[in-house]
Amino acid sequence: MCHVFANQDPNRYASTTRRLRLNGQSTSIRLENAYWDVLDGMAEDEGMTTPAFISTLHSEVLELRGEPENFTSLLRCTCLKFMELSASRPTMIAAA
Repeated sequence: MCHVFANQDPNRYASTTRRLRLNGQSTSIRLENAYWDVLDGMAEDEGMTTPAFISTLHSEVLELRGEPENFTSLLRCTCLKFMELSASRPTMIAAA
């Protein structure tokens, strides 16, 4: 089983930094490419750009819970949650 994970393309777990605006503030977010792929798909499903999707998510989190301690961790967990939902609803698999 570990061979499946160990043999994946190294580009999937290489990190990329993207610059975007959250609530008018310029910032950069560094995530593994696999997470960017999921976020790009989620944004596309919503008819948004990835920066707009992330900014909307950030605004909603601020409204519900205040400033998150670690926004990149929240983004990773968002991707995992999306994948969990995708597994239970076959119609959402497009971004996976």
